[in-house]
Amino acid sequence: MSLKGKVALVTGSTSGIGEGIARALAEAGADIVFNGFGDAAAIEALRAETASRYGVRAIYAPADISKPADCAAMVEKARSELGGLDILVNNAGIQFTADIEDFPIEKWDQIISINLSGAFYAMHAALRGMKEKGWGRVINISSAHGLVASPQKAAYVAAKHGIIGLTKVAAIECANAGVTVNAICPGWVLTPLVQKQIDARAKENGTSAKEEEAKLVSEKQPMHRFSTPANIAAAALYLCSDGADTVTGISLSVDGGWVAE
Repeated sequence: MSLKGKVALVTGSTSGIGEGIARALAEAGADIVFNGFGDAAAIEALRAETASRYGVRAIYAPADISKPADCAAMVEKARSELGGLDILVNNAGIQFTADIEDFPIEKWDQIISINLSGAFYAMHAALRGMKEKGWGRVINISSAHGLVASPQKAAYVAAKHGIIGLTKVAAIECANAGVTVNAICPGWVLTPLVQKQIDARAKENGTSAKEEEAKLVSEKQPMHRFSTPANIAAAALYLCSDGADTVTGISLSVDGGWVAE
């Protein structure tokens, strides 16, 4: 599959799942707009290495996804510097856990703003151009928690359920415009952040990282195995392919059987 000539914007792509998706799209030939927070030197190294390794153009947009104006400017940057925007992956997200009565209001607002409203803001800015061109792919990274719930994750679960609904509405609106809109729902994904949590649990409990991995995954998934950013990226590549031309409005689970139970 070749995405040569396409321009892809991946929010939250300076690490983890987003970085994995951006790299996979670049390997397929797409020019990349990186977005996310982190050390400036590390982000520049990622941008330069991606451009060099895959022979694509790569730029960085430091948009705050919770701000509509920033999202609009990010999409405009893709158009002005790379000539357009063909693929939008809404991946940026944050998490916080507490019982509802103890959940800080400011954390609720922040999670809804970044995890849900940010995807709307980016789509609001991007869809008109995709429709005018007659081709586009929007991929919203939801979660197993977009389909089922867990305690102490009220804002995250609400936002990820909202992403599923937003995806369906956009898919219907774009159904005959050459633009598909789909969601990917990961279960446990072994990112550097999750690995740190596992290592901390192992240290606290006097166990091995492997033991803690097994405990963590088996709490939710019948398959006692983490997905990787590469697994999520492979799903995104499929949804960008010609073979997925008529696949729209779906929630594609990559979760080791989490929501099958």
